[in-house]
Amino acid sequence: MTELMNIGFGNLVNTDKIIAIVTPDSAPAKRLVQRAKQEERVVDATQGRKTRSIIIMDKDIVVLSASGPDTLAGRFHELAGIKEDE
Repeated sequence: MTELMNIGFGNLVNTDKIIAIVTPDSAPAKRLVQRAKQEERVVDATQGRKTRSIIIMDKDIVVLSASGPDTLAGRFHELAGIKEDE
């Protein structure tokens, strides 16, 4: 069954499609977002707020979120039933 994870402001993503959750601070991450915007592969779910995490999905879709990577990882682990210690 497909699990949907809240990435902020009522926006949800399919957890089966997540490849990585990264911070937007590095130059490679910024280039990734810029290229995705040029190719119209970006979903901006920040509601005008600062981008605190970049979710890389399969099929080269890039999702921007105002929630931090640690917050999203915690939600992902909670849905997957994984303890933070593991």
